[in-house]
Amino acid sequence: MFFKQFYLESLGHASYLVGDEATGQALVLDPRRDVEDYFEAGRKEGLRIAYAIDTHGHNDYLTGLCELGARQRVELLGYADAGLGYQHRQVKDGEIIEIGDVGFEFVHTPGHTPEHVSLLVYDRTAGDEPALMLSGGALLVGDLARPDLLGGTEQAREAAREFCHTIQEKILWRLPDHVEVWPTHVSGSLCGGNIGSRLSTTIGYERKTNVVLSRVSSSEEFVDECIRIDNLPAVPPYWRRMRAQNLAGPPLLGVLGEPLALQTDEVEARFRSGAVVLDTRSVEAFWGAHIPGALHVGLGASFSTWAGTVLEEGAEVLLILDSPSDLWETTWQLLRIGYPPPTGWLSGGMHAWRISGKQIVSIPQMTVQQVAEEMNEGDIEVLDVRQPAEWAEGHIEGATYITGAELPERLDEVPTNKRVAVLCGSGFRSSVATSYLRAHDHPNAVNVSGGMGAWRASGLPTTAGVS
Repeated sequence: MFFKQFYLESLGHASYLVGDEATGQALVLDPRRDVEDYFEAGRKEGLRIAYAIDTHGHNDYLTGLCELGARQRVELLGYADAGLGYQHRQVKDGEIIEIGDVGFEFVHTPGHTPEHVSLLVYDRTAGDEPALMLSGGALLVGDLARPDLLGGTEQAREAAREFCHTIQEKILWRLPDHVEVWPTHVSGSLCGGNIGSRLSTTIGYERKTNVVLSRVSSSEEFVDECIRIDNLPAVPPYWRRMRAQNLAGPPLLGVLGEPLALQTDEVEARFRSGAVVLDTRSVEAFWGAHIPGALHVGLGASFSTWAGTVLEEGAEVLLILDSPSDLWETTWQLLRIGYPPPTGWLSGGMHAWRISGKQIVSIPQMTVQQVAEEMNEGDIEVLDVRQPAEWAEGHIEGATYITGAELPERLDEVPTNKRVAVLCGSGFRSSVATSYLRAHDHPNAVNVSGGMGAWRASGLPTTAGVS
């Protein structure tokens, strides 16, 4: 049996290629939208992708299933009751597909979503027990995928109760300890509240160490643990669009055009006409000098999440890059979460903008010592944009709390007539939020360098609790 995991740090996403060398056939599970890596891995091993399936309708990225089907004759599979809008072969709970010595059993594992399936993979050369479980969101490393994404509190509680039965009847009571577990949602994903850093686990290890599983004996305690609001990350706005598109089948990308290298006058004209300037450089570079009104999301592990937070659906994006070599990495990160390719990028970067004589904004970041002094004098308001668990663990007394994910819809809660010091854990997320505020008529917003890490390191006081 051939097995390969594809880990995408920017989305906390893992996908899989599993094949049988004798028949030369393989299955892809939970593919991302840029599918070339799966074909490349298959070519290297002499495998043809025969099947592909999503474990569920994802909220955090657009699937590559339809892209696989457009590139090659791949049979797309889907759970029978999923209500999928694209052409596929339906599979039922307990159904098995055999590819030579490799068997795939489809197990309905609702909880994270109603239609969720996990795959038990059998290596017939090693025996009749499953060798591994492709768990999607049914079981994560140290966690379970959240059940609260599809409705209100009562719907989340009902989903968590169903999840409890899934864990007991389909996983813990059925599978032996040695079975390897390979989830789709891994470290970096917001689909869990406390996902571990490893990229796989085993049934036995999770049985002994998983905090949520330890509460399986009590259904209601399990439900409470699953939907603890102070333990779950805030949901980025773009997630509301992903699931419906995935269930329907995202539009095919087709031939992607090369984003244009634009001169300074062209960037300025398009910006004035409504395009969004998205600066992907470091925090220090952005606040040292940037185009007035630009949004800042540094290119890195969290780029997709925060770009999807501050960019409106269908936005025309103009990029400011550290290097032209970053162009297609940035483009794919946007495509994976449903945005069109950027219209173009600033040729020559900020150096070209500077020497053109066009306006530049340079805004020093505030130190935590400056924030503490101005708070004592009543001259500033602190806005904390971290996640709920971080806020509950410790925050600045008197700070206003709005998670970064909620900022676009709660913009009117931020004062415009007072300096606002925006703070996160280290300064990355607060830089995104500060740039968003300044681009949306909050000219007094200032980023706090070092965030709560620097605040604590300086010995400044904090208070704990969710209030």
